[in-house]
Amino acid sequence: MRRTHIFKTVEMTDEYLEMAARAVDGGAVAVVPTDTVYGIGTGAFCEPSIEEIYRIKERPAGSPLQILTGTFAQAREVAVFSEAAEKLAAAYWPGALTAILPPAEKGRALTRGFAGLGLRVPGNAFLVSLLARMKAPLACTSANLHGQPVLTDERTILETFDGKVDFIFLGGTLSPTASSVVDLTAEPLLLREGGVPRAELEKTLGFRLGVK
Repeated sequence: MRRTHIFKTVEMTDEYLEMAARAVDGGAVAVVPTDTVYGIGTGAFCEPSIEEIYRIKERPAGSPLQILTGTFAQAREVAVFSEAAEKLAAAYWPGALTAILPPAEKGRALTRGFAGLGLRVPGNAFLVSLLARMKAPLACTSANLHGQPVLTDERTILETFDGKVDFIFLGGTLSPTASSVVDLTAEPLLLREGGVPRAELEKTLGFRLGVK
């Protein structure tokens, strides 16, 4: 069992945020609040720590992790944005939209063999502050055991992950609604309707989305 450092996000000072950002960049595994459910993540280029997340969650290796950045500019460093992607990102980031995009040169190492990157700028103020201080994006997935319900409250997060991760950042009770997922690697496809309704996405794009 590892020692887990537990913090309330409302009590995080700039000094602690800087410390946490350096640690996660270096491979510390952290449970973080997002604007949807709690997530578990680490520095996106830390392969051993990413493998540790799969082990902790009992997640199949064939399931990709999401990539989170603190700003649109950071997202541009790792992915290629089409006109449709630009429209959606401008309208819904920060927020509950995951866009699957072709990787840029810097982002190719993050695809883990998949055709695109599932990229998002989350709308949680604490998480954005943490990400903005990191040198790398955050490789992240929902903080729950694979196949089990998502976790949205502090009690179940502590029961599930205390002693298994390096940091737990408690941000209260969150929404159970996951992000919407749009595949923009080719013809735009809606893979999951979540925090942003399909009708809104289509209005922004000016055309109907295909559905997979």
